[in-house]
Amino acid sequence: MRVDWSKRADYIGERHGISSVWAGEAVNDRHAVRQAPDPASQSGLSVRVIGYSPAARTVLTVILISNDADPDERPDGDCWGSNAWVSNQHDKSLYSEEQQE
Repeated sequence: MRVDWSKRADYIGERHGISSVWAGEAVNDRHAVRQAPDPASQSGLSVRVIGYSPAARTVLTVILISNDADPDERPDGDCWGSNAWVSNQHDKSLYSEEQQE
């Protein structure tokens, strides 16, 4: 999956110390957990992905926005990247449970 981080790469780097490359690895982790819609989403347009980034050497939580969220602008990819951070214990547990199935 190709994620367009053109609008938020600087934000996730400055706010959370996360590289968009790391976030992309987590999104494309074959064992990633996807929650659609994101349980914290107010609009229902976002997806939460919890996956491992080899470069970051940790599990990341990544928020993606549907490519049709804005009818006037489309991402250069499959979706927009909105946010990413090192996963909290709850998300890491969800990811670990997925590995055991």
